[in-house]
Amino acid sequence: MIDNEQLNQIAPLIEEVADVSLKIATFNLFNYLEPPFAFYDFERIYSIEQWQKKQRWITHYLQQHKPDVIGFQEVFSVQSLKALVAQCGFPYFAVVDEMRVVDDYICRDPVVAIASRYPIKQVEAVVADPKISEEMGLHREFSFSRKVLRATLDLPHIGDCDCYVVHFKSKRPMLEFTEDNTLSLEKNRVEQFKMQIAGEWGSTMQRGSEAALLFIEMIARKETTGNAMLLIGDFNNSLKDGVLNHLLSHSLRVGSQTDSARYIGQYCLWDAWDLFQASAENNRHIVRPPTHYYGEISSVLDYILLSCEFNASYQHSIFAVTDYHTYNRHLINPSFEYDGESTDHGVVMVTLTLRS
Repeated sequence: MIDNEQLNQIAPLIEEVADVSLKIATFNLFNYLEPPFAFYDFERIYSIEQWQKKQRWITHYLQQHKPDVIGFQEVFSVQSLKALVAQCGFPYFAVVDEMRVVDDYICRDPVVAIASRYPIKQVEAVVADPKISEEMGLHREFSFSRKVLRATLDLPHIGDCDCYVVHFKSKRPMLEFTEDNTLSLEKNRVEQFKMQIAGEWGSTMQRGSEAALLFIEMIARKETTGNAMLLIGDFNNSLKDGVLNHLLSHSLRVGSQTDSARYIGQYCLWDAWDLFQASAENNRHIVRPPTHYYGEISSVLDYILLSCEFNASYQHSIFAVTDYHTYNRHLINPSFEYDGESTDHGVVMVTLTLRS
């Protein structure tokens, strides 16, 4: 029988063993808004039953999968989420923005948030460098479509780690078409088509610019602090199609591979999925699960990117990616009774294990 004194002696050892692994997740909550408020128009209001069902679904995920750090998107009701995650064992919570309320109870512009089992030492909204913005052909006052949250976490074994939570610009066209009654139906449709093309490309440019300017700020921050980096969120885009792939740049256009590895390796990011695939031969035969469906089209929009401290192939890494899990049963085989008020995204979580 272990007495209380012995238990107190071994408790730190138990905690140290438990901290050998960290679980990091990203979770798009899909219109997380407590009634009687409405999201976007007056007809979109959860009933009390629907809201409770949504709360239960989120709680069940957190209790079952037990992430240690989780980034949220589409948060309207900040205080409700803060209370929910506190009940699930997340004493640390932060946001850097608030939703916008129009017409008394119609809400727009949801925000991102972070919840953590480990202390949040600092939290700030990332601001793009005005000089670089201008040199890219953008406005000096360029702003992210949704504020990017940077939280400095005190994580076991690694210490200060900067975690960035994002929700990049959606693919929804940023320009709206208004019907002109003085024009023929054909002319209206042609004008609508032109506006659609311009609006979609405008959203693409915004999304790509957000990623580039954020990454530049991440590099500048690491130059100053040396902190490890996590970038998690809903990217609203595949990393592979060219719009966002600069987030995974690992070499200089001019210079040797040796220079790249020596001087910029510590500032690079890696897709957690790629690191997981590389961790064991058998993983390479696993197909990456989608995180979103648009009709019959599936895609991966939700990502966790990691700095060199979590890349097992990097000489001075501290953790390795040992598991990658996408919870998307509610997307491919939903049960209305259970999943009816869940989310339209899969929830991505990675397990980071301390290297021996």
